[in-house]
Amino acid sequence: MSSSLIRRASDHGQRRLPFDVQNVGLAGLLLVAPGVVLFLSFMLFPIAFLVYLSFTDATHAGTVIGGEASVVGFDNYVSLFTDPQFWRSFGITWLFLAISLAIKVVLGIGIAMVLTHARVVGKRYMRALVIVPMGFPAIFVITVWDGMFSGARYGPLNQLVATYNSVVSGLVGALDSLLFFVALSAPDILLADIPISWLSGRWSAFFAYITTEVWLAYPFMVIIIVSALQDVPMDLHDAAKVDGAGYVHRFFHVTLPSIKRPVLFASILTAATSFQQFLIPFIFNRGGPSRQNELLILYGYREAIDLNEYAFASAIMVTAIAFIGMFMWLAVKKGKLAEGIDS
Repeated sequence: MSSSLIRRASDHGQRRLPFDVQNVGLAGLLLVAPGVVLFLSFMLFPIAFLVYLSFTDATHAGTVIGGEASVVGFDNYVSLFTDPQFWRSFGITWLFLAISLAIKVVLGIGIAMVLTHARVVGKRYMRALVIVPMGFPAIFVITVWDGMFSGARYGPLNQLVATYNSVVSGLVGALDSLLFFVALSAPDILLADIPISWLSGRWSAFFAYITTEVWLAYPFMVIIIVSALQDVPMDLHDAAKVDGAGYVHRFFHVTLPSIKRPVLFASILTAATSFQQFLIPFIFNRGGPSRQNELLILYGYREAIDLNEYAFASAIMVTAIAFIGMFMWLAVKKGKLAEGIDS
């Protein structure tokens, strides 16, 4: 067959495209351009401007809008890293993140195990109830919990503590009536003094922060873990049962390794959210008492709004962005969550 016939057959077999290939690149850029502009406007530009402000001496909105701020270099960062309040906020923020994350993971796994167990009846309705907290605005939930932690004598939690005191005193009284030769009374160590000012003490307020944060975030953890548990092959459990593995052994050597990556993924996301928590301390007691529970974002807010230190607050926020970015990068890298993406 001659070369001309081969070329003609090849041309006949090729599919003709309904558009000009040379214009595909330009058309693609035009389609992507609106998204790029929005991303630059609402993400990169504010961050870049925040970095710029952190190197100036801006004090309030007027100096920023009027262009009166001047560049002062790293002075704000030097002041920040020598400020004891920064290190206090930095430490309490990471402690808040670590404790709340640990509770959310343990609680999420526990609830998810119940919701996927074969012997549990009504799992579908229970799963629907679990995600109910996600349907309420965060400001509403936090306000409700603020009322729960009221320091009034007839506040909800103080009433629970009073009920506990009554139960303990009743049990000791019943035991005292049975033992005629011994006089018993409820020891003070088992009774709580009420009313308790939950949000006036440092660690009781911190406990209130943790409780509210866990309530807000546990449905997300449960959803992720339930989905992961449903994908665990039953063949692995059956093989472990044949080998004589008990429930605890199967949980630690079959279930946990199978759901490790989804749990780590959910943990990274909820940890990032906890690091940026602002509403809980702001609504409860403004990070009190005496700024001892002032989380990092609230610390930056106070410096900017209450103290008119925009440049110093910008340095706080840039530092927070750097630390949370580093945390997420290390977590993804060490957790090997990006493996297989480029393959």
